[in-house]
Amino acid sequence: MGRTAMCGVITSHSPRRFQQVSRSLRIAGQSTTVRLEHAFWAVLDEIAEDEGTTTARLVSTLHEEALEFHDEMLNFASVLRTVCLLYQEGRLAAGRA
Repeated sequence: MGRTAMCGVITSHSPRRFQQVSRSLRIAGQSTTVRLEHAFWAVLDEIAEDEGTTTARLVSTLHEEALEFHDEMLNFASVLRTVCLLYQEGRLAAGRA
């Protein structure tokens, strides 16, 4: 019995968008590696461009904000993915999709 795509979201995009990519960054003075799917890095790159900064600086700033807001960092990759989702939701709401 063959499988069919229910909504086509996965099959309509390049497999590259789902591949994880590691980037080495400096966060709070420490060298670290952040691993996210390529699609999320693309959104972070876009946010950084909109903010007039580099992706590395954006990620560092987001890390600082998350620590200020939550006092601890449970899963920074999840925070970054959520930031990407919220950014895209905001674009949709503003009609900039």
